Order: sequence, then C-alpha cells, then structure tokens
Amino acid sequence: MSRKYEGLIVIDTKGKEASVDDLVSTIGKQIEGAGGKLDEVINIGRKTFAYNARQIEAGHYVNYIFEAAPEAINGIKDILRLNEDVYLQNYTRLA
Repeated sequence: MSRKYEGLIVIDTKGKEASVDDLVSTIGKQIEGAGGKLDEVINIGRKTFAYNARQIEAGHYVNYIFEAAPEAINGIKDILRLNEDVYLQNYTRLA
C-alpha cells in the first residue's frame, strides 16, 4: 500500500557547476529509483539560513510530493544521505 509523502530537500549549490534544475531532476530520479512515484515538484527557491552551518550561508529549497510504500522512505533517506548536493532532508506523510 503506497502513501503520499512530502519531502522537503535543501540543496547545497555553493561551488556547484551544475544548474539548479539539473540537481532537482537528479534528486527526483533518485527518489523514483528508490521506489517513489513523483506527483509534483515545487521549487521554492533559495533562502538564507538563520546561522552559518558547515560554511554554507543559504540553500535551495525544493518540495517533492510523491507516493511510496512506508518502507521505501528509509531507502530514499539512505540514498539521498549519500548525495553530496543534499544538505538537509525532511519527510512528512500527507493525509
């Protein structure tokens, strides 16, 4: 049984040569490869952090709305944890 999830991903674009759209699509493909089915990608944009962590002043926020089995969420987290472009990830189950 698949459920609907919202994944908020913060992308570190500091010093990256790839465009933001390329990074967003790469992360979307990784979510689909781990068992998620993307419904919508909402590009929120670049926002400055309240404090500098790991010498990064800002990040690019993207919301991924997708369907996945509950056990697939841990696989998605593990795959994106290995991606150097992902600074932060948070998942919420939608009603």
